[in-house]
Amino acid sequence: MLIDAQFWTFVLAITLLSMTPGIDTLLVIRNTVRGGIWDGVLTSLAICCGLFVHASVSALGISLILLQSAWAFGMLKLLGAAYLVWLGIQSLLSARRGSPLPIAGIDSPSRRVSSWQSLREGFLSNVLNPKTVVFYMAFLPQFIAPSDPALLKSLWLAGVHFVIANVWQIGIVLMVGRAGHWLAKGWVSRSLEGVTGAVLIAFGIKLALQQRP
Repeated sequence: MLIDAQFWTFVLAITLLSMTPGIDTLLVIRNTVRGGIWDGVLTSLAICCGLFVHASVSALGISLILLQSAWAFGMLKLLGAAYLVWLGIQSLLSARRGSPLPIAGIDSPSRRVSSWQSLREGFLSNVLNPKTVVFYMAFLPQFIAPSDPALLKSLWLAGVHFVIANVWQIGIVLMVGRAGHWLAKGWVSRSLEGVTGAVLIAFGIKLALQQRP
């Protein structure tokens, strides 16, 4: 059954998880300020599309292989860490250049960020995050009965997570968009880019140094 006695427990848990600030929230805010509301929405959608990848590999047992193989898990962790550091460096370079940002929520022909870039950044930041691999491997099976079709139920739960996370993250995008004129001021945007870059690099380093679960 897709909706059973434990479904609402899952909804509550996944809602609280979605509202917890983390890399996803940081990236959504950063890209909204950098490229406007549309790019923030694309980033959120791309991040949440990664959930279906994690649900699929969890149901098919690939996550278990990753968790049991020190080499495979270590490579995934380092790739994710390197990607976060790279995003952080890009933010720091942008803050140093002090390039003018478009006002959030206003599409401009001179916008310097492509939609594809926001989609790529959001998707890869989620798919390359080993913490999501571990979470889905440990969390989803609690809501899948032995009689359930594992892949279908996993994708259904990921779909619920997709909707809830997008509602929350797009709400953040719209709030940032309303403050677009203030955020587009040179010193504000440069400060935000600098802080975001430093935090992303710190996340990446912490992830790289973290021991296997």
